[in-house]
Amino acid sequence: MALLRSDAKDPKTQDAERVARAASEAAKKSRKSSESYWQVSWRIFRKNHVGVFCLGIVVLLVFVALFAGLIAPFDPDAIELTNRLQGPGGSHLLGTDELGRDILSRIIYGCRISLSVGVVSQAIALFIGFFAGVIAGYFGGKVDTVISFVIQVFSSFPFLLFAIVVMFVLGPGLVNLYVALGLLMWTTTARLVRGDVMRLKESEYIQSCVLSGGSSWRIITKHLLPNCVSTLIVTSTLGIPNAIMSEASLSFLGLGVQPPTSSWGAMISASQPYIQVNPTYSIATGVAIIITVMAFNLLGDALRDALDPKMRS
Repeated sequence: MALLRSDAKDPKTQDAERVARAASEAAKKSRKSSESYWQVSWRIFRKNHVGVFCLGIVVLLVFVALFAGLIAPFDPDAIELTNRLQGPGGSHLLGTDELGRDILSRIIYGCRISLSVGVVSQAIALFIGFFAGVIAGYFGGKVDTVISFVIQVFSSFPFLLFAIVVMFVLGPGLVNLYVALGLLMWTTTARLVRGDVMRLKESEYIQSCVLSGGSSWRIITKHLLPNCVSTLIVTSTLGIPNAIMSEASLSFLGLGVQPPTSSWGAMISASQPYIQVNPTYSIATGVAIIITVMAFNLLGDALRDALDPKMRS
């Protein structure tokens, strides 16, 4: 009995432990509440292992695109007809194409083209879409009606068909591809930003800025733009793979990047007659497109979950 009494905790000790636990939990809550929006978003994003893995893949793709000249084992445009359509192995890890060019080197340089098309065209789309959405949502009325009508017109056409028509008018080429995709991909951004602005402009601090005589340009750049950054990040991350797929499709049809520039879509188109002779030619290029598109899509989903205020804990 004396042993049992000695093992039992004193009520004062139990109370002290409860107070310590409560203080620890309060400290954790205080630290969480003191975190900024971006710190909380990063904490949520780190818990998404798929998103972190895809971020690593995207960083690797960017590294490959930036240092393609150092990574590629051969000149992607060097023609060696004596080595045409070689299978994987030896000095050419993925074999050679119909002109004896190293397939791996052309895939590496094709990564640079695909990422540049995705980033540049999406930057153009973000610029147009943001200001169109802000103007429509902020001013409303007839301005909103006109911009919303334009958005509906652009959205009503099948995207790839519309892109083919625009590229046919502008002509094939990398610069025209930037412009065409940028002009066709802004509607999603505009629609989302318009919704954010219509919600934000009714808030008290925006109304106080208006009543204090703040100019529309200052309100848009100083207050509305920072609150739309998360939407722009998610939209651009999900828009880049769409641009990459569009570039590959247009290049496959001969309306995008022109030879001899390395392009994944053009490589798949050129590999069709030789798929039985060297299947790696088309398979490796297709796998590169799949990995890139899936990495950006899954990263966009993870960012959307992390940046969504409903996910705050």
